Parts: sequence; structure tokens; C-alpha cells
Amino acid sequence: MKNLKPAFEVIQPSFGSSFSYNRFKENTNNKTHVWHHHPEIELVFVNEGSGKRQIGSHISYFTDGDLILIGSHLPHCGFTDKETGNKNETVIHLKPDFLGNDFFSLPEMKSISSMIEQSAAGIVFFDETKKIIGDKIEQMEYQSPFERLLSMLSVLQSLANSNNYKILNAKGFAMETQMQDNDRINMVFNYVKDHFKEQIALEEIAMLTSMTVPSFCRYFKKITNKTFTQFVNEYRLVHASKLLAEQPMSITDICFESGFNNFSHFNKSFKAFTGKSASQYRQELKKVINSEK
Repeated sequence: MKNLKPAFEVIQPSFGSSFSYNRFKENTNNKTHVWHHHPEIELVFVNEGSGKRQIGSHISYFTDGDLILIGSHLPHCGFTDKETGNKNETVIHLKPDFLGNDFFSLPEMKSISSMIEQSAAGIVFFDETKKIIGDKIEQMEYQSPFERLLSMLSVLQSLANSNNYKILNAKGFAMETQMQDNDRINMVFNYVKDHFKEQIALEEIAMLTSMTVPSFCRYFKKITNKTFTQFVNEYRLVHASKLLAEQPMSITDICFESGFNNFSHFNKSFKAFTGKSASQYRQELKKVINSEK
């Protein structure tokens, strides 16, 4: 069996800078489909386009670009691919102590420090915050290292003061436990990512983690605040959302391509998850995309 653990990514700061800044044109970020984690805090801005985001146990589909803050060692993958249609993707990596051990303990940094703590569960920003901060992030590409540092602090402060945000994972998901717990739960995430189109038996996944079925069910619920069945179904439904938006497939084909073996169950689950039927979701998304052209 191939290695299912999330890759540990080693990140080097940009030349002459205390943090890393990378801008990818359209779908050139080739790490997007690999589960990975790193000690650095990650800020990602996707300019326009749509795609799948997977942050910890949170899985969702975005339709008008994305702005996300990902905490230290929070496993993630997703964002852009060849179907996304984004203009570009900017990724910033900051070590928690990139300005010194005590910098974020200063009174002036209180709101930023609080936001960084919340980022352990992943934060998505939207509306005006996404637009304004996204522009600032892209302008940093042309700045000197000193100007870029000042802009970075300004961006963090603006994000910390924003009301246009949502915490992606349930409180406590950050897995501030043993690293073996982090590796174990991410082994499960990787397995679901690779096998969600198949039927996954609880016995199979429990064996993978060297646990009994009851122990695994309790463990998974404690870590993610979701049952394993709920997590797998959400993964399938978000994949279906992606196909509805990006592929000219029939809804029946999308149902089976997403791992459901019962069309009626798929329709009921999709409506409960999105508040819309699959056909309504596709129609409304087409209107939004057409209006933006």
C-alpha cells in the first residue's frame, strides 16, 4: 500500500525575506492535490475561478476565488486544478515566530495573535475582505522585501479586524495531541481521498488505523466532530458539486461518479447538504458564472 501520510513540506523563505511569497499563474501550483502539512502558517489567495478546498476535516467548493488562512500543521489540499479557471494563486508561508519569539506577544499584536490561534482550525474570508486583501496580496509581488514585510503586517491586521470570515473546522480540530494522532487521522483522510468513489467499510478503515471499529468511530468523532460516514458523504457531495460546475455530465452519471450507488439517496443527500437539488444547483451556478463574464 502506498504511503497515506500527509507529506511534510519543507518551506524556505523568499530571497532577502523572513517569509515565503509565491505566485502561480492559473493552475501551475502542482502541490494542490497532495495532502501536506508544515509548521508555517499559510495564507492563500485564489483570484477568481472555482475549486475544491480541503482543510482538516472541512471539505467545500468555492465558486468565486478564495482567501484562506491555514494554521500551523493543519493538513490541507485542494484549491486549484486544470478545471479551476482561476487567474492566479498566491501562497504566503509565515513561521509563527518569523518576527522573533515575542513579537506577537506585544500589546499591539493582540488581535493578530488571536486570529493566528483561530487559524489552527482554518479561516476563510469572503466579500469585501477577500477583494481588498486579495489586491494587497497581489501587489506584494512587485515590492521590495522591506515594503513587503510592512504590507504583510497590514494584511494580517486587516484580516484580524474583518467580520467577513468563517472558521472551517470545529473547535479543537487542531489536534494538539501526539503527532501519531495527527498521522493516523491524516492516513484516514488520504484513504478517503483515494477511495471515495468506492464503498469503504468501517472494518477496512479501522484495520488501516490498527483500531477496533467502535474505537475508531469514537476516535474519529472526537478529533473531527463528525462521524466517519458523514465525512465520506460530505467528500462525495463536494466532489459532485465540483462536477456539476465543471463537467457537462448528466446528473445520474455524476451521482455514480461521486461514489453514490443510489440516485434517490444522492438527491436527498445533496439537497440536505446544499439546500438545493442538483439540477437547481447547476442552473444557479451557471447564472452566477455567466454574470461574471
